[in-house]
Amino acid sequence: MPRAASPAPPPAHRRPGARRRAGTLAPAPRPCESLPMTPIDRALREAQAAAARGEVPVGAVVTDEAGTLLAAAGNEVEARCDPTAHAEILALREAARRLGSPRLPGCTLTVTLEPCPMCAQAASFFRVKRIVFGAYDPKGGGVDHGARIFAAPSCHHVPEVIGGVRETDCAALLRGFFEARR
Repeated sequence: MPRAASPAPPPAHRRPGARRRAGTLAPAPRPCESLPMTPIDRALREAQAAAARGEVPVGAVVTDEAGTLLAAAGNEVEARCDPTAHAEILALREAARRLGSPRLPGCTLTVTLEPCPMCAQAASFFRVKRIVFGAYDPKGGGVDHGARIFAAPSCHHVPEVIGGVRETDCAALLRGFFEARR
């Protein structure tokens, strides 16, 4: 007597633990997986690393129009004995080097603290499209406070500015760093 054929296995997209996405078979995400880091998350990570090195905890990243990370940096003023080694300057220079251009049109500079006048002017010279920052800096800022670089008639390029992104987290990191040194 012939044996009956075994039933066909269920389609791949119906197997437990699998999920169909745009015509491909991919494992279902685990509940504990985290989402990709946002630019401000990466800038905060750079700021934390700077604090661990004894630097003022400021971090910056530069992303292109597609959101691809071009450069990331934390302050290195003490390590380099260079008062211009701010996170923004280091990240902008690295992004320009990577792209092979002194200008960064379409790029976004994301930083944990409102840029100082030097960094705001540098962002203008690099022709960034947008500046996103976390904590406001009433004492040393150069965008919404102090020199207000982009409001000056001598400023040739004015980027879009978005302030206060993750402001509480960014400010807490700075506050904790300085309280520990008092």
